[in-house]
Amino acid sequence: MNKFETGFERVLWSSRLVVIVAVIASLLTGIGVFYVATVDAFYMLIHLFDYASPVIDVAERAQMRSGFVTHVVEVVDGYLLATVMLIFALGLYELFISKIDEAEKSEISSKVLVIHSLDDLKSRLSKVILMILIVKFFEHAISMTYKDPISLLYLAAGIALIGLALYLSHAGESGYNSKSGYNSTG
Repeated sequence: MNKFETGFERVLWSSRLVVIVAVIASLLTGIGVFYVATVDAFYMLIHLFDYASPVIDVAERAQMRSGFVTHVVEVVDGYLLATVMLIFALGLYELFISKIDEAEKSEISSKVLVIHSLDDLKSRLSKVILMILIVKFFEHAISMTYKDPISLLYLAAGIALIGLALYLSHAGESGYNSKSGYNSTG
């Protein structure tokens, strides 16, 4: 029975390596989204020269400006989504496969990419996802038409809720200890 148990535990422990499929898929997806966002940015910059054309009128120029701002927001959204995929891939690898030695000893690397627990991964992903949602809100706020005061009130409420979400996300990382009520850093 002991040989069986040892063999089973070895197989069980080795089964964690199946996560490498998710790591590779997430990494490739992130690279793909980086590529798409970069191509979008490139073509947006090419069309930027049309904005300076003297043959377009003021209304058309305003429409182009609005379109450019929307495209910039979409590009930022794409880069944020690619970042989520990269953080997810690195986090899964560190949690299930092995620590990334290069990340630990790198002086230029941000510690946001070093994942020590599932809570670290969730925290980092949730912050980037929150930023994506803020960018999406901004994208919709740009294209909205504010015909009546209630529309402006909805916009203000949305901005207030975004501020609250940002406040709560930063308050959660400050080390507040819910049992003692004191900050654990001093």
